Amino acid sequence: MQRTPFGDMACSIARTLDVIGEPWSPLILRNVFVGITRFERLQQNLGISRKVLAERLKWLVENGVLERQEYSSRPPRHEYTLTTKGMELCDLLLVMVRWGDRWTAGEAGPPVLYRHHACGEISHVELHCAVCDRPMRASDIDVLPGPGAEVPTASA
Repeated sequence: MQRTPFGDMACSIARTLDVIGEPWSPLILRNVFVGITRFERLQQNLGISRKVLAERLKWLVENGVLERQEYSSRPPRHEYTLTTKGMELCDLLLVMVRWGDRWTAGEAGPPVLYRHHACGEISHVELHCAVCDRPMRASDIDVLPGPGAEVPTASA
């Protein structure tokens, strides 16, 4: 089955899904973010097949989300670190965490807590407007065409 080429769509959500939409990718990013950076540890922690992990890591490196660095030459071994692009994807994951903590954590509560460096308090991410700093949710916006929007072509 041929997969739809999301990366070719004039849609930022589709293009993002092209990079991290495969279900293992966000979990790999989460693990690298918390310091699980070596192939063997990633494979063990996630319970993912070696083949799938190798494919996902290769894809994330090719897309500039992770960097692969050799830490041993005999035998050759590598670890993975987040690029700036990858660290910004972790910001997206924090928004997903907020939703998951609210709607899927159940009575046990969130499995992980996040301490904010600036204030030292346990908190969660909130979306704010980059211009006015007020809360910004889907119900607070209008969606308008941007400069990269596809322009319909006239039929001949």
